[in-house]
Amino acid sequence: MGHWFQQNIVEPGKLPLLLALSAFVLTFAVTRMITRMIRAGKGPFRNITPGGVHVHHVVPGVVLSVVGGFGAVASGHHGLAAGIFAVVFGVGAGLVLDEFALILHLDDVYWTEEGRQSVEVVVLTASLVLLVLAGFSPLGVDELSGEEQQSRLGVVLTYLFNFGLVLITLFKGKARMAVVGTLIPFIALIGAIRLARPASLWAKRFYRRRHRARARAVLRAYHHDVRWAGPRRRFQDLIGGAPDRTPLPGPGPGGET
Repeated sequence: MGHWFQQNIVEPGKLPLLLALSAFVLTFAVTRMITRMIRAGKGPFRNITPGGVHVHHVVPGVVLSVVGGFGAVASGHHGLAAGIFAVVFGVGAGLVLDEFALILHLDDVYWTEEGRQSVEVVVLTASLVLLVLAGFSPLGVDELSGEEQQSRLGVVLTYLFNFGLVLITLFKGKARMAVVGTLIPFIALIGAIRLARPASLWAKRFYRRRHRARARAVLRAYHHDVRWAGPRRRFQDLIGGAPDRTPLPGPGPGGET
């Protein structure tokens, strides 16, 4: 095990990436645990509100990400400094992406339905970094032979072809497949071939007069959402906590609504 770790992680310079990923996942898990305890009113933790201003944890996250990022660039792939800055960056990135929805909406939507986007982005980010750590190279360049790697034209054409597939997948409304497809070209190929989501730019442009294709896209999207929406929501609730349920308006005083 030690020989494998030395040969596949340390020597290729992947140890800082492993440390950053570990710190990222651990920070997100600990942060969610603390915020859920604060939400439930349990434990010693409370929101930080100096002067009545709620300081979100994205603020120290940005600072740590900047420090860790610049430090990692300056320290290279090996050595103690590289590992330390990688951990600092991982902690900062975990704090920032845990409040991704806040940055996106410019509003405190942490415990709302929109707040689920933070959990989704964190899971997607961790998955992509894990793929890179496992040996995948963006756009499948590491699948080329030695002679093909020496050919600049072949590499450029590979990049362009895969980039085109990723763009098509993105325009078809399949953002998750597009992101994963940048690392695994086969995923981008599937996304580019299959029908677009009915509300996507691709469907609005190319399915406008193709009524059968539009009907099939709506039906497929419906079956996909019915099949996967529930499990995805339960998985997100398990990781990040269930969002607040907005109560239906009830009768007011005297029976008035």
